[in-house]
Amino acid sequence: MRRERSSAFRGLGDPVLLGGALLLALLGIGMIWSAGQVDLPSGVTGAWQRQLVWLVIALLAFAVVTRVPMRWLEWATPWIYAFSIFLLLAVLVVGGGPSTRSWLRFAGFSFQPAELAKLATILLLARMLGSRKEPYTSLFELWRPVVAVVVPFLLVMAQPDLGSALIFVIILVSALFWAGTPLFTIFMLISPGVSLVLGFSSAVWGVWFVVVVVGLYLRRPFMAEAVAVALGNLAAGALASPLWNRLAPYQQRRLLVFLDPDVDPRGAGWHLIQSKVAIGSGGVTGQGFGMGPQKRLAFLPEQHTDFIFSVVGEELGLIGVLVLLLLLAWFLRRVLRVAAESTQGYGSLVAFCFFAVLFGHLVINIGMTVGLMPVTGLPLAFISYGGSFLLTTFVGVALVCRVAYET
Repeated sequence: MRRERSSAFRGLGDPVLLGGALLLALLGIGMIWSAGQVDLPSGVTGAWQRQLVWLVIALLAFAVVTRVPMRWLEWATPWIYAFSIFLLLAVLVVGGGPSTRSWLRFAGFSFQPAELAKLATILLLARMLGSRKEPYTSLFELWRPVVAVVVPFLLVMAQPDLGSALIFVIILVSALFWAGTPLFTIFMLISPGVSLVLGFSSAVWGVWFVVVVVGLYLRRPFMAEAVAVALGNLAAGALASPLWNRLAPYQQRRLLVFLDPDVDPRGAGWHLIQSKVAIGSGGVTGQGFGMGPQKRLAFLPEQHTDFIFSVVGEELGLIGVLVLLLLLAWFLRRVLRVAAESTQGYGSLVAFCFFAVLFGHLVINIGMTVGLMPVTGLPLAFISYGGSFLLTTFVGVALVCRVAYET
């Protein structure tokens, strides 16, 4: 009997990782329930029940995915990627949402195709990079993985969903890094994107451009690469202003209040100001589970999704925040260990890119609640309300467990 039980657990690959994911998801459901304890009528009240239903669906998906060999998944990767692109195109036509066309709705459920596209892009990059015997060393050799990421990136930006689009950049950089691409090659690749962000300030962009030119001079890449990088940075700096005008008004306000929340204290700045007040009022031990005044009086917006971390800080205080961060850090470390120990190039890249996605969500979500990052609408893994995000996260956990099993 003991041997059969041990074999069953071994089939999960890493049962401890699954246990950690389940624990975090249950903590998230508890915090979503708490976020619904408000003094005014709100649709947030029943969100924890819907999240619980999604958790059951996610566990069923986990059970299925962990039975699929990685070689089968590698074979099916192009079809999965193509299906995700189809859904991203479909959401632009028939999708909906409060401020973006990001959701497909059917049978009372809403699904965000961008979440599936993240996993599909990870799988495709792992197939491209994992099978190479030598890492990319030339900038121009990166065109295939770049195209694989640019397509979903542009489709998600068209929704528009800036937060999810940023995750695709993280996926590309993390996949290239784990595949052994030289850091300076990655620097040359992403430098035009940095120029695009810094181009809103001529002085800051000028300093950055000098850094790029000095780096090119010291490293002496091929002349064609150096010219392409320099021209790319110049073009990105020139396009910054027109692209700013193309952003949706709410996206512009989010970026402006990141620099100064008092620019629009009752509009876009309201989220950040109330989030800081909620976290600061929690002190060391918090206001008590379900008792946060900022949340109960509905001063804190999006308390069950984007700003669930603010509810944790207000009600559980510094102690609760540290416990949550330690659990998340332990979970990320275990995913990273699976990536490092895997002997398969494909599986190792899948695990590491999944680690990078979760880490990106963690940094961006917590950063925006305390004013260190712009408000981009990215949820906190396992904790924030969001069925499609929870489902795809558990599918990612299943992939990591399968990698651990085959290792």
